[in-house]
Amino acid sequence: MTRAPYFMALGLGALALASCNDSVEAPYVQGVCFAVEVGEEGEAPVFNKLAENQPQIEHCAARLEEMRLRFLRQGGSRQEVTGAYHGQYIFIDREGVWIGKSLEGSRFIAMARTGDGRLAVPGAIARDETGRPIGVAAPPEPSPSPATAQ
Repeated sequence: MTRAPYFMALGLGALALASCNDSVEAPYVQGVCFAVEVGEEGEAPVFNKLAENQPQIEHCAARLEEMRLRFLRQGGSRQEVTGAYHGQYIFIDREGVWIGKSLEGSRFIAMARTGDGRLAVPGAIARDETGRPIGVAAPPEPSPSPATAQ
């Protein structure tokens, strides 16, 4: 009977932790990209359908980037855009595209900006000595074959 208080405390602790996780899950609708409007403190986010038939999360990120640029061209000032695709959140800012499972949780980079502002997979970006992006690395040129070297 001496273990009962321990199990009871463990159960109450797990219940308390579960009640703290009140984050809203991103919708999972096959091929649909959503723009997310994060509400004020205490309000639930609003999911607006942005595009359908998007085969991959990168395509949804491209639609969100198009929306961000259109708003900026019309005089908007918001640099950050949030979206959702297949149950994951997409965050676009001046550094690039980030992906996360929740609005408040950790984020992982999916695409980074090149020196000229385009988006690319981080491994494809050439950088200078300081780490600043300078462009997208070109594919390696084929080496000349022995027959054409003569």
